[in-house]
Amino acid sequence: MSHKPTTPVAFIFPGQGAQHPRMAAGLYGFDETFTTWMDMGFRLMAEDGPRLRRQWLAEAPSPMYDDVSVAQPLLYMVNHALGRMLFDWGVTPVAMLGHSVGEFAAATLAGVLDFAEGMRLIRDRVEHFADTPPGGMLAVAAGVEEISDLLGGKVALAAVNARRQLLLAGDRDSLAEASRALDARGIVNRDVAARQAFHSPLVDGAVRAGLPGFRRVRLNLPRLKVYSAYTQDVLSDGEAVDPEFWASQAARTVYFAPTLDTLLDDVDCVLLEAGPGDGLSRLARRQPQVLAGRSSVMSLLPDRWRGDEVDRRSAAAARSLLCPGPVLTGAGGTGV
Repeated sequence: MSHKPTTPVAFIFPGQGAQHPRMAAGLYGFDETFTTWMDMGFRLMAEDGPRLRRQWLAEAPSPMYDDVSVAQPLLYMVNHALGRMLFDWGVTPVAMLGHSVGEFAAATLAGVLDFAEGMRLIRDRVEHFADTPPGGMLAVAAGVEEISDLLGGKVALAAVNARRQLLLAGDRDSLAEASRALDARGIVNRDVAARQAFHSPLVDGAVRAGLPGFRRVRLNLPRLKVYSAYTQDVLSDGEAVDPEFWASQAARTVYFAPTLDTLLDDVDCVLLEAGPGDGLSRLARRQPQVLAGRSSVMSLLPDRWRGDEVDRRSAAAARSLLCPGPVLTGAGGTGV
C-alpha cells in the first residue's frame, strides 16, 4: 500500500563522478523492484554483466571502477532502478533533471526510450569511448569568468554545477597545466573520478560513432516533464525524438545549476536526489529558492556506502517523509 506525497517532488539524478563502491547495494536483494531492474540491466550487459555485477558489489573497487566501461552502465542502471522503486512507492515526480548520464536515466523513466534500448546504447558508448584519447575531469571552485582564459584548445568547460563550482575536461597533461595555473591563483581545484574527458571535444569521435545507434532506436514523446541540462529548459518534443540531440550530449557542456534554477522558478517542490550519494543535494541547497524556503532538498541515500543497513534506513526515512502512512511489505520481505 502506497501513500502519495502531499508535496510536489522532483527527481534529480547524478552522473559521472558520483559513482562509488557498492552504491545503493544495500537495497539489492532487499527491495524487490530495485533488485529486478538491476538484474535486468546485468542480463542486458550480456557477457559483461557478471563482471560488472562483481565490480559493483565489491567493497574495494577495481582500478577500472571510474572508467566508462564500469561507471557509465552502473550509474545508468542504479539511477533507473531507484527511479522505478520510487514509482512503485507511489511517487510520481512533477519534473526530473539529470546530470550527464543522469539525464539519460531521466529520459528513460519518462518513456522517451525503452530501458533495454538504453542499455544497448550504453554498451555502444562503452565500446566507442574505449578508443577516445586518455583524459579526465577537474573540479574548480570558481566562476566561469575567472577561468575563461584557460578554456579553449585542449581544456573545455564540461559542467556548470553551481555559481562557483565548475568542471573542466581535457587530456591529462592539459588538465595538469590548468591545475597548476589555478593553484597559482589560489583557486581550489581537484581531480574528478573519471578516466575519459566527457563533455569536451576529445570525445567528438565517439559521439559521431554512436550516432547511428541512436538513429536505430525508437524515441518517444516524454510522459513526464524532463528538464535538460543541455538546453537549460524543459525537454521539448522535438528534442526528445532527435537522435543527434541525445548522441551529442556526451561532448556538450552540462548546465546543471542554471537548469535547476529554471526548474525551481517553475515549481516549488521537494528536490529528491534519486541516485547514489548526495553530491547534487549539496549543490541544490545553495539555490536561492531553497535558501528562501520555497523548496527543500532530500537525498535518498547517504553520501557513500556505509553498510547495507544504512542504505536501507536512509531509503526508509525518505519514504516515510515522502509518503506518510503505514507501509505494507509484500512477498519477498521488501522492507523499504
